[in-house]
Amino acid sequence: MSPTPAEEPWSQVNKIELRKVYDSRGNPTVEVIVHAGASLKGMASCPSGASTGSHEVVAFPGGSVDRGIEFAVSKVLGALSGLPFGKQEDFDRLLKERDGTKNFSSLGGNVATALSIAYARASSLVAGIELHEYVGRLRGRPETPFPAIVGNVLNGGVHAVGGPNIQEFIAFVEAREFRTEVEAAVAVHREVGRRLRERFPSAALGRGDEGGWVAPTGDEEALEILSESCHVVRESGKYPGASIRPGLDLAASELYRDGRYHYRDRSLSPAEQVAFVGQLIDRFDLAYVEDPFEEEDFDSFGSLTRSLSPGRKTHLVGDDLYTTSPERLRQGLRMKSSNSVLLKVNQVGTLSETLECVRLADQGGWSTITSHRSGETTDHWLAHLARGFGSAGIKCGVLGGERIAKLNELLRIAGSASS
Repeated sequence: MSPTPAEEPWSQVNKIELRKVYDSRGNPTVEVIVHAGASLKGMASCPSGASTGSHEVVAFPGGSVDRGIEFAVSKVLGALSGLPFGKQEDFDRLLKERDGTKNFSSLGGNVATALSIAYARASSLVAGIELHEYVGRLRGRPETPFPAIVGNVLNGGVHAVGGPNIQEFIAFVEAREFRTEVEAAVAVHREVGRRLRERFPSAALGRGDEGGWVAPTGDEEALEILSESCHVVRESGKYPGASIRPGLDLAASELYRDGRYHYRDRSLSPAEQVAFVGQLIDRFDLAYVEDPFEEEDFDSFGSLTRSLSPGRKTHLVGDDLYTTSPERLRQGLRMKSSNSVLLKVNQVGTLSETLECVRLADQGGWSTITSHRSGETTDHWLAHLARGFGSAGIKCGVLGGERIAKLNELLRIAGSASS
């Protein structure tokens, strides 16, 4: 009788390999393989961000993937060899101890992330369960409904040259069936493209880093196009029961200089920015608003959160504000600065610390949104994390091979759950 995965003799880390691969922007990143014997191995590659918060850990030491890999081989892997699988906190603690800094400046947060996720994958294989089940057990709560799709359908800011100031115009799609979510999100993307071609017939329309359209449009004009597209798709009758609403990622730290928020047609004080974003929420019934203020302004986040109309369901999300840091999230919870937190493992470097943020959000009654980075890989572990975390949404774009890979994996998970 063949042994089950849990019965294989390889119940501890056997070998770890690291290699340099490339992300969706063609930039080098790292891929890790954690071996659990001859037949089982967990593999993970790490994405990279363009719009990054100043409180994120260092991606690679000195900006060099090679230096991060060299440090891992010479200073880290020996400490990990022989560690039993399923000891996620022990594994991640060793990563931090061997790095020896507060911000992974020796190993690199991206190398740490790839190691942490690859070990989690190997652990799930040894246990004979899916990665999302392994993550859910670490979270300590039963799995919840599938996440909404938080799909970037029109790009601006640092993700798109020549587009709006606001960084992302988002379709927030919820439905009973995840396949319906995917189909509706794609339909919104296509409708936005159709309207842009109609409005700018002579413009060379393109797509940005995250697969959203890029067009020479202003912020409110882009939001009007998005809102109209969501309405058309919602009222088409093709996606019964689906909630299809617009959202924004303002990435406001990129707009903030000398105490004001600078747009092409206006310059706003923090108080004026609170009023401006509040008006957009009410006018367009925004389901999702990410980083409407710069990364240190907990107070303005709190002002906007308190101003939300009673009963309005809007995820007011901190990304650069929290950078998946349990310490910063605790401050946000104390100050009631938002009602949702974005999760990016490589902002903090380990799955264990990301899970700490998930538990803090759970305790505070906040939602979580599990997010990609603008420079992605075709790896699909993000889908499993979104499911295991019980996140209200997965932010992974809509189109592009490295984006749709996450949605396709969630479709597989949904198929397994219903079979």
